[in-house]
Formats: sequence, structure tokens, C-alpha cells
Amino acid sequence: MEDKMSQQSCVEFVADVASRSSAPGGGAVAALAGALGSALCSMAGNFTIGKKRYASVEDDVKRMVKEANRLSDELLELVNADADAFVPLARAYGIPKDDPVRADVIEAATRNATKPPLAMMHAICATIDLLDEMEQKCSRMLLSDVGCAATLCYAALEAASLNVFVNTTALADRAFAEHMETQADHMLSMYRNRAQRIAGSVTDTIRKG
Repeated sequence: MEDKMSQQSCVEFVADVASRSSAPGGGAVAALAGALGSALCSMAGNFTIGKKRYASVEDDVKRMVKEANRLSDELLELVNADADAFVPLARAYGIPKDDPVRADVIEAATRNATKPPLAMMHAICATIDLLDEMEQKCSRMLLSDVGCAATLCYAALEAASLNVFVNTTALADRAFAEHMETQADHMLSMYRNRAQRIAGSVTDTIRKG
């Protein structure tokens, strides 16, 4: 696409999501939610670095901030990648049904459209790993941000998986579809509970004072 959606203002992006256009849609929104989760992880770390109380874990926190920044950048690129992959798919469905190439074009575009949301899931799971560690090592003043990040990542993971499955169920190549679905199912089974646990743990800590 000519303009990167990740470079739009919040107002512009939300307006585009709300509009009657092929993209951005749920996949791009999932990627943005994941990027915000990674950004909150970085924020928690950045406010911890330099504090004497956390000097013993400062190297770990610096490492996590660096990785969280990388994941934020990756997820922002996936906002664009998801939108770029969906537009050809939408166009493919516009090919006349009696055109002999229609099925093959749709199949190829659908295969391509499964890749960005699966990549999102991998990046979001990596963010959840960081949040699990950040909860233990960041300043207690930033715990609520870690909890917010975990909640965003849980939602982003679920949303990204929907964008995998909506494409794989339409594929004629069932071997490829099942390969993608197996990866998505594995990440859901491993990480949705972890994200919920982090958010729940943060809530408990905050409410207990």
C-alpha cells in the first residue's frame, strides 16, 4: 500500500478501520494492540533502569527493553503487512466466477494472507515471555502497565488467531492449512493462560496494596 498504516495518526487509523474499506481490519488492529503491549513492556523497563533499588536486575531489564522495542517495531510492520496481504485477497474475490484463474488466484492470496497474523502470534507470544519476566523485575510503580500490556497481548493473540483461522478454513490445500492451524493452536494453548495469569497476578498485587 502506498501509505504505511503504522505511520498514520491514531485518529486517521481509527477512521480507516471504521470506514468501508478492505483494510485495515481485524488483523491490523491485532498487530497494533500487540505493538502497544510491547511498548508498555518497554515503558515499565525504562522507568526501572537507573533506580538503585533495582540495580541487581538492571542488565536484565535493559535486555528486555531492547527486545520489547524490537518486537514493537516488528508488530508495527505487521500492521502494514496484514493490510498489504488482504487487499489482493479482496480483489481476487472480485474476479468473475466464470474466470478459470479465479480459484487459483484466491488460493494463492489466501495462503499469503495467513502469514502476517501467524507472525503476529509469534511476536505477541515473545512479548508475553518478556512481560512474565518484567513483572518480577520492574519497579512496583509500573506493575499496572505490565498488567495492561498482558491484557492487550491476550486480546491481540486471540484476534490474530481468528485472522489465521478465517483464512485457513477457506484453503483447498489442507496440508498447508493444518500446518498453520497447528502452530496457531499451540501458541494459544501455551500463551493465552500465561497472559491471563500475568494480568491476574498484577491485579491481585495492586488490590492487596
